[in-house]
Amino acid sequence: MKHARHIAAIAVLTLSTAAAFAQATAAPIPTPAPPRLTGSIGGHPDWPKAKPEDVSSPEAILNAVYSVISGGKGEARDWDRMRSLFIPDARLIPSSSSPPAPGPAGHTDAIILTIDGYIARSNARMTSDGFFEHSIHNETQQFGNIVQVWSTYESRHSPDDPKPFARGINSFQLLKDGDRYWVVNIFWDSELPNKPIPTKYLPLVSQPR
Repeated sequence: MKHARHIAAIAVLTLSTAAAFAQATAAPIPTPAPPRLTGSIGGHPDWPKAKPEDVSSPEAILNAVYSVISGGKGEARDWDRMRSLFIPDARLIPSSSSPPAPGPAGHTDAIILTIDGYIARSNARMTSDGFFEHSIHNETQQFGNIVQVWSTYESRHSPDDPKPFARGINSFQLLKDGDRYWVVNIFWDSELPNKPIPTKYLPLVSQPR
């Protein structure tokens, strides 16, 4: 009887070991492949179409951006033209410095805006006060389909103002798409009395306006 029980125990142990081995060596359940990525442009087939002359070169698209945000008091901006220059998921990113707290330095952050967020933030101010912005010096680098433009700008309420009320640098990231360019991001910072624009980012000869 004891011999029979011993044989039965061995059989149970063997079966348990075989089952555990089978589980350990079974093929793992395959992980589902991640969904195919869709590009920002391809994912928005109804996005406003650009004028070919606005997007034919890095210089053209920068000029178009400055042109579309510029205008006099009460002058409506063509925001669909603005959208047509940017990929649909583009970001406009002003740097923001808080008032200096007690201590050696204040706090700087980045405000991440969608195109519509930028429009909502800027439209009333631009149309009520008048706003004209243009570049005075550009530094361009390109590799393949990516372009970086370091664009020094001046801002005025009227093109006849002798001096700008603001200056700074816009960092444009562009995408070359066949025979046109798109703005992917604009990241910028403004000049301050304690943070002047370096001479190397200014025109060689600045003529008064």
